[in-house]
Parts: sequence; structure tokens; C-alpha cells
Amino acid sequence: MKRVAAMKTLPGLCAALFILGLQGCGSGSSQEQDPVVVDYPVAYVKRPITETTNTDIRVSQVSEAGGDLYLKDYAAGGAEEVNLTGSVTEGEGDVRDVSASFDGSKLLFSLRLPLIEDAEPEDQPTWNIWEYDIPSQSLRRVIVSDITAEDGHDRFPQYLPDGRIVFSSTRQRLAKARLLDEGKPQYLAMEGSVDEPAMVLHVMNSDGTDITQISFNRSHDFSPSVLADGQIVFSRWNNADGNDAIHLYRMNPDGTELELLYGLNSHDSGTGGGTVQFLRPIEMPDGRILALLLPFDGTDEGGDLVYIDSVNYVDNDQPTWENTGLTGPAQTQATILQVTTDGSLSSGGQLRSAYPLFDGTDRMVISWSQCRALEDDIIVPCTEERLANPDTEAAPPLYSLYIYDGDTQTQQPIVKPQEGVIYTDAVIAVARAVPTIRHDKTAGIDLDPTLVSDKAGLLHIRSVYDLDGVDAADPDIPTLADPAQTRSDQRPARFLRLIKQVTIPDDDVLEFSNSAFGATAQFGMREVIGYAPIEPDGSVQVKVPANVPVSFAILDANGRRIDQPHGFWLQFRPGEVVSCGGCHAADNPLPHGRLSAAPPSVYNGSTGSGLPFPNANPELWSDFGETMAQTRNRLQCRAGACDPTLDLLFTDVWTDPAMREPDTEFSYRYADLETESPLSDAACSGSWNVFCRSIIHYEQHIHPLWSLPRPVFDASNTQVDDHTCTLCHDTDDNGVTVLPDAQLDLSDGPSEDEPDHFAAYRELLVPDNLQQVVDGILVDILVPQTDENGQPLYETDDNGELVLDGSGNPVPLPDAPVPVPGGASMEAGSANNGRFLGLFDPGGVHAGYLSDAEKRLIAEWLDIGAQYYNDPFMAPLDE
Repeated sequence: MKRVAAMKTLPGLCAALFILGLQGCGSGSSQEQDPVVVDYPVAYVKRPITETTNTDIRVSQVSEAGGDLYLKDYAAGGAEEVNLTGSVTEGEGDVRDVSASFDGSKLLFSLRLPLIEDAEPEDQPTWNIWEYDIPSQSLRRVIVSDITAEDGHDRFPQYLPDGRIVFSSTRQRLAKARLLDEGKPQYLAMEGSVDEPAMVLHVMNSDGTDITQISFNRSHDFSPSVLADGQIVFSRWNNADGNDAIHLYRMNPDGTELELLYGLNSHDSGTGGGTVQFLRPIEMPDGRILALLLPFDGTDEGGDLVYIDSVNYVDNDQPTWENTGLTGPAQTQATILQVTTDGSLSSGGQLRSAYPLFDGTDRMVISWSQCRALEDDIIVPCTEERLANPDTEAAPPLYSLYIYDGDTQTQQPIVKPQEGVIYTDAVIAVARAVPTIRHDKTAGIDLDPTLVSDKAGLLHIRSVYDLDGVDAADPDIPTLADPAQTRSDQRPARFLRLIKQVTIPDDDVLEFSNSAFGATAQFGMREVIGYAPIEPDGSVQVKVPANVPVSFAILDANGRRIDQPHGFWLQFRPGEVVSCGGCHAADNPLPHGRLSAAPPSVYNGSTGSGLPFPNANPELWSDFGETMAQTRNRLQCRAGACDPTLDLLFTDVWTDPAMREPDTEFSYRYADLETESPLSDAACSGSWNVFCRSIIHYEQHIHPLWSLPRPVFDASNTQVDDHTCTLCHDTDDNGVTVLPDAQLDLSDGPSEDEPDHFAAYRELLVPDNLQQVVDGILVDILVPQTDENGQPLYETDDNGELVLDGSGNPVPLPDAPVPVPGGASMEAGSANNGRFLGLFDPGGVHAGYLSDAEKRLIAEWLDIGAQYYNDPFMAPLDE
């Protein structure tokens, strides 16, 4: 962005720029000249535009010198403005995220003191929550203690109806406490995409005490506000498993009942179908959600305002289940301004913030910048000709404040637009209806006390074969659930794997090499929390750690994922039970994660009370409506909640022995490995707790499998063969270089391509080229490059013309290596998609070479991402 001081405004520009019949720039009007005076105080932030002004909405912890909070006694151009924070910021700090109390007497906001020149990042002031009392004209930092206040960046504060404050923070209080419980040092989890600590939601008392973390995400949770029913609506950045979008979520003030509210499949609702995100949600008096739509970057943090009917819709064209038949759209324009969101010059300008007046009218205060172009450092009007020219450069924004009246579609200026200045985050300090108070849930009343004491929650899925309210079982759920009709080996879904993502520390805590992630960093680092059986009806009920982001995957009998992984992090507060009807198809527009709007479960569970399931073990008597998992948990597990296991275990508890022989039990135990176990604690093999983990590293747990001796003996105990992997998959045969079988080298030693990795790891997971031995050296096989007809290809210049040699002949392209057919034998993120494990399964060329426990270990490592390390403190330092 060019410096504003270097620009000139074309004479007459203001006279040419009118919107809705009201002037968008020029001299301010007096109170007597205003056709409508909003007789309420208006507070807002004013800051200069700088060359370093942030434009990426995902970056939440930067500041720009010169931001302050201002107050006018009434919302009109002639009202005098008063700087409320200048005595604290001294004109060099920053202020953001203004909100007002429900009675209109107080203002909450984020304030950052001036940055210290040449100080290290950890020594700079953090963002803090401040409060201004309008009647007493007093200003205070909410958290009194300097040490506590500087413990993290605090932003986006909002009053709760019970007097507490919800805000977004990098404190991660419970997450850091969990690290200590796991024997790790305390550190902040980083959001890797923007290289800053993740901000998640916290709640504190009005005096800054009793700070409690209530959301658990690996990316940012921000912009909370309170709905009329007392729940919190907020923007959640989901940046896991290939996702990268900001949706609207909601939950209770204690962190329970977290669910997606809106927007998962609506990010294509920008200009021309462009991608947009959902920010700054606030509920209107009529129940609609007012939100700002804008892309991650490219619009100077400006976008378009929309109303969202989140009561009847989960996406722009997808109604909730009970409203099937509605066609939408759920989103309607909140203004008549023609705002673009694709980064192009917008004839309607750009909007940066909005706040309803809550006065019984359809009015709101908006931060708006009119459309202006730049030619030869001169600001000129946005004519049709300039708008049509894609090379037209936008002038710096001119954000100012206006009262927008949706009924009359007019807007009235509150402050005079000023070059090089942004006016934003305005609120009206007016009394409004107080939302319903949602009290925190308590053990023994709302929450299971045993789960609370165990620091755990409970996950219940009615049936994994219920796909978006449709019975997707073959032939159907009742048939699969009947042991007389279906044996266990005929059921596709057998186990549920619980997964936790590892928190990545800041470089100041640990600067490790990115090679630690392995062949891809898409999956981050992950730990396996445990496994639970999937019952014959497809139901699962299992205890899970509380206050930890948890995901899961559905597995087959071999312990390998059979469907897409759950791409969103669940959270469980201590004692909380999270239930869902079933699963979701990845390409289905029906609600994903919004339980209150999802179709009813297709599976009704037990049809009797005190009776067994049809043809099932009579000792497992059910209550009406129970799933098999609920019945088994109630009768066979402590306090009705089964712990997961780190071993994969199957016992047929459902077959009635009087009807047929129960199916053969099996187990894949870490204790059966001849190599090192990945268990965080050996005791977890027999007794699970919320801190038990399986942490797999390639060099420590996978690579030793290749050199493990595997002699084969006959009935007389005479060795007749040897299936040790490296006997055939090695380039060294008694000092002579050879081509390894299948061109797969599983021997020790670093890779030439990535010295931090063993060559064997790269051979397994990265596509390779065919090789041959030439003069005792392994070299790539090179062949001439040809087109699809086998004709030679020649070099061309930038214009596509043939390049000729000194004799005037075309120059052939250099010989190229030949890829190994089929690509790499393993695929990070999916054990079933690669060829490797199939070689060792029944019928494979290496059937029986690996034990079931070894295949299970390799499968879970591949499914969670095939990382080289799954603990950053094990990784090599970034020298």
C-alpha cells in the first residue's frame, strides 16, 4: 500500500461520490443539519492506516500503533468525540473489539500498550481486556495483576448475561495444564499456518478472576457474542485434515454442547462464487445473525454484510431437517451496497464492522469505505470505465462511520471521513434485552459425577451405518445387528480409533526441523488415545478425555480406516455426554455437526424393555430405545461407561451360545511386538486413563521391523527359510552393490534427498525412479522423452519456438528418469490405500511374514499420517 501522504484527492471527487442519496465524504454536518439524530452514545476505534496494516483475517495478535477508543455522546456528525484511552496508549498503542454491556453503561475492548523498540517478542506487551464505565468516566484493565494480564493475548471480549466475560485468548489454560499432566513442559499450541499461538475461548469473572478455558481447537476461535437464548456464537477456524475455513459455531458458556451452527458448505457465497469466511457474528433482534463475509486476504479486511437465517438453515441453500422443502437462500444482503468480496474494485465500497442499534428499528452503525480508484497517485472516482478495467488500482480505504437504516435504505454519517484514518468497531451504548442466563452445568445434576472425577466425557454414536439419516448397512442395520443372521467377520465396521493432535510449540520453546512431520505436514503430529469396539448394530459408546480436541476414525477388523476420517475436532467437558445419530457423507449437504438440525436417527435401538436384542445373548437385556453399545456399557462397564483400550481387542459378547458358537475372539496387542512398544506408559496396556497414549515414531517403532530376524522353522524346529525384510530389500550384498527386490531399500542409513530421514522411509512413502547398477553404483534409468506417439520431444524457447543447435538441428530434451510403476507403496493418511499391507495379508506374496500386531502398528501409523516423529521434542533441532 502506498503512503497516503503521497496521494492527492481529485477536486470534486466528494461531490461525485454519493450513496443512497446521502453524501459519503466532505465536511461533517451539525446536529441541526442531521435528518435523524441517534440520541445514544457511540463508541468506536480510530487508528491510522500504515504500511504494515494487517490484511489477513487469520492473524489475530498483531497491533498497529495509533489506535484508540473514542466516544461521542450521540451518534451524529456534529457530536464531539472524546479519546478514552489516549492517556494509556499515549497515541502509540492499539485498541480493537469494542462491545457494550446490556444496560449500555460499560464498554469492553481489547487494548495493547505501545510496543517496546528492539524488544524480543516475548517481552512485548500483550493484548489485554479493558473496561470503560461511561457514567463514572473510569477506565480499568479487567485483570488487575500484571503477571496474570501478560500471561497471554486476550481479545474479542463480550459480556455474558450473568456478569462474566467471554473472550478469546492464547492463554490455553487447561491445555497447558494438560501438558504438565502428560509429563511435558508447558507451552502454547501454535497455529502453524500463521505462526502464532492459537486463540481459544475463555470465561472470567468481571474482576478478572477465575479464568477458565472453554473451547479446545487447534486453530483460532474468535469473535464471540451472546445469543438471546444465552449460548455463545463465534467464528471457528477449522484448519485440520485439509480443511481451511472459518464457520460459525455455538456452545454454552461453560463449553458444553459445542456444535457447528452455520456455513460449512456456504463458503462459495462470495462474489462470482468466490470463497468467503464468516466473521463478527451478532444476533439481530429478529433472531437472524448479522455476519461479515470476506476472504482470508486481499480486501484490506473489508467485506460484505449479510443476514443469516440460522434458525431454519445450516447452509445458504440447505435447510435444517425439520424445514426440508425450504429452498433458501439463508443469506440476504444487509445493505443495498453493491460490495464485492473477490478483491476487485468494489462499486459499493467495503464494510468492516456493524452493530445493531437495538432500538426497535432496522438500523445499525456501520464502518464503511466508499469506492475510490488511484491513478498517478491521485484518488479519482470509481467510474464505470474504471470499474470495468481489471488493471485499475484501488485507492487506500477511507473507512468512516454511518448509521444505516435498513427500512429506508439510507445512511447518515457519524464522523467525517479522514484520509489515512480507519474508523471501525463502533457500538451503540444503549440498553437492550438481557439474554437468558445459562448456568454452568454441575456434577451430579447435569453431568455424570464419575466422568467428572475421571476428567472424561462420553461419546455415543447410535450407528455408524446411519449415513445422514439413511440406513447404509448392507443389507440393513437390523440384519447386521442379528448374530443369527450376520457373523462378526461379515460386518465392515469393527473398531473406532480415537485420535488427539499434538500441540506444536513456538520456536522460542523448541525450534525443530520441519522434516519431523515426515512425507507430508498435512496431518501434523498425532497420538492415538485408544480404541473402542463397534457393536453389531454399528453403535459405539466410549469414554474420552475431557478438555482435549478429539477426532476419530472407523476401522475394519484389521484396524485400518475404511472411510474418510472425521475432519473436525470434537470437545468434551468433564462429565459431558456427546451423542449423534450416525455419520455423514463427505459430499452430502445435510448438516455436519449441528446435532439439533440433523435428520432423526434411522436406527431406533431396542424395541423392548428388559429383553435381549433379537437372537442375541439373553444376559444382555436392553432398555427401550437403547443401542447395543448403551446396553453393554450399562451392564459390563464401570459406572456404565467403558474405557477405550490401547490394544485392539475383540470378544463376541452378543452371540447367544445356545444358538451357535460365538465368533472367535482376537487381539492385536502391543505386548505381542518383538520391537519397542509405542505406549506412553506400559500400564496403559491393561488399565486405561485419560493420559494414556500411543505415540509412534518411524525410527523408533516402525523401522526396526525391517531388520527384525524372521527365521522360518519346520515341524522339527529346523530353520528352512528367513523372512527378514532387509535380506532382500537392501542394496548391500556382502559388500557388493545390488538392486534391492522391488527396488525397495529398507536398510539403515540417511536419505540423500532428506538427511533427517532414513532412506527406507522415503522409499516407502515418496515416489521413486527405476534404477540399475552401473559400475557398482545405483543410478536412475534414463530414457529419451517422447510424446504419446513415441516421437522425440525437443527444447523450446519462451515463445514456443524450437531451440536449434549450431548445425541448425532441434535440440532434444534431456533423457528423463522412469518412475517406479504404481508410485510409492505406502500412502500417508490411509493404510488401505497403499499396496504395502496387502502384500502381507492372506493371499499376498508376503502373507504371514508380519505378525498381526505388527500389521496393526503399521496400519495405525499410516492412518494417522505416517509422521516421522509424533512428538516435537523427539525431533532434530533446526540448526
